[in-house]
Amino acid sequence: MAICSGSIMEIMNLGFPEMIFIFLLALIIFGPKKLPEIGRQIGKALNEFKRASNEFKAQIESEISHLDVENHQILPPAEPPAGAVAADSTVMDPATSHELPPEPQPEPHCIAKAQDV
Repeated sequence: MAICSGSIMEIMNLGFPEMIFIFLLALIIFGPKKLPEIGRQIGKALNEFKRASNEFKAQIESEISHLDVENHQILPPAEPPAGAVAADSTVMDPATSHELPPEPQPEPHCIAKAQDV
């Protein structure tokens, strides 16, 4: 019996002695005739859960891809609102239709802290 990564022993951090103890305890509680039937029922339940979770995951992924395809539209650029500043740095004088020189930007004021001596 090979133990693969991601097995129940690895997930629950159970060692071989602990697994033997659980098996013997289940054998004493349920008996040798009921134990294989219980194992089959647990296996079927885990298989059904795995199938349902894979189906749910596939449905979510298909909905996401459907939304991506549906919303993949390229919209034309919006017109800037009236009175908005243009993105380029050239400013036209409306009276003469000539470019105006850029206005000087104010220097940021820095306040230096006095160092404690």
